[in-house]
Amino acid sequence: MAISHCTWVKLDQKGGGPGARSSHAIAIVGQKLYAFGGEFAPRVPVDNNLHVFDLKTLTWSVADASGDTPPPRVGVAMAAIGDTIYVFGGRDAEHKELNELYSFDTKTNNWALISRGDNGPPHRSYHSITADDRYVYIFGGCGVSGRLNDLWAFDAVDNKWVEFPSPGENCKGRGGPGLAAVQGKIWVVYGFAGMEVDDVHCFDLANKTWAQVETGGQKPTARSVFSTASYGKYIILYGGEIDPSDQGHMGAGKFSGDVFVLDTETLEWKRLEERVESGSHPGPRGWCAFASAQRDGQEGLLVYGGNSPTNDRLDDIFFFALSQN
Repeated sequence: MAISHCTWVKLDQKGGGPGARSSHAIAIVGQKLYAFGGEFAPRVPVDNNLHVFDLKTLTWSVADASGDTPPPRVGVAMAAIGDTIYVFGGRDAEHKELNELYSFDTKTNNWALISRGDNGPPHRSYHSITADDRYVYIFGGCGVSGRLNDLWAFDAVDNKWVEFPSPGENCKGRGGPGLAAVQGKIWVVYGFAGMEVDDVHCFDLANKTWAQVETGGQKPTARSVFSTASYGKYIILYGGEIDPSDQGHMGAGKFSGDVFVLDTETLEWKRLEERVESGSHPGPRGWCAFASAQRDGQEGLLVYGGNSPTNDRLDDIFFFALSQN
């Protein structure tokens, strides 16, 4: 069944939430959203609390966490496998790239430092992350000496890092790309490589080979720092920066507010019809926290906060549900 349209729902928020921010990350375990990191003022980490949003009661709280709590950071990435959340990298208050991998057990509320230093991927921020039932995948980002194009996986069963072959020069180092695990392949979609780019690459996990793929259809313009979800054979893309600011990270570029879907079998893009069920449309934005989600029996994408065309950080939460024809 093809995806025909999506419906936006703005979620009410109760309790003292974490507030407006961008360059943060979320992960979803069950019916709870966990938010970490981010900035309100450019390049200034807000806090290192783990904020929890109950998707049933729509209420915020702060996890009463113990263990090795990560220091504050921006440009961080996180993903969940089962009841465990994994947090990797980011940039600290001194603008230094980080490479620690932390885990957070949502059953015990305990943080643990898993790896750092030479054990694992090099330091980076504004990288991308995705996960399947066993592995957490990390790709690209801004490294100590430039943008990266390497792909790593953390094996959550054997507790070890795996480095995959390099994609080579065809896939330039980039920050803020889309990353998705779909049908045995890891897909790298677009990103910022000194300019916004619109290329798509995939890594075959069985054969350990990279390929650049040509896509067609209603192809979105080049962009980075957009929100991404996967559903079956589809990769969904919302928003993102389509023209960077001449102030760099200190300013707001030009953002998109459209939704596109890529069929990874036909390699055809389609712009989705968007409907609004309650509240408002999220509008153009980028640098959001996002995660695939399920709400009221519907699959879709949760988007929290981000940066706006006016360079104001946002604090709203939207869910868009995917509909099939």
